[in-house]
Amino acid sequence: MSTLELTIAITAVANAIASEIPNDGELAVLSAVIGQLSSTLATIAASRSSNSSTPGDAYIHSL
Repeated sequence: MSTLELTIAITAVANAIASEIPNDGELAVLSAVIGQLSSTLATIAASRSSNSSTPGDAYIHSL
């Protein structure tokens, strides 16, 4: 999938979700949840790439 196709698909999904959630407050909460999920996954990926040791070690060392 090209970058263009990916962004078009993401936009289509966003529009489909928004059309099913007419309440702006609920849509804002869902957006915040998805944003948090994105940030957390990015943090995990960055931690994994900077700690190329055994999987899970980055989490354990961060405690």
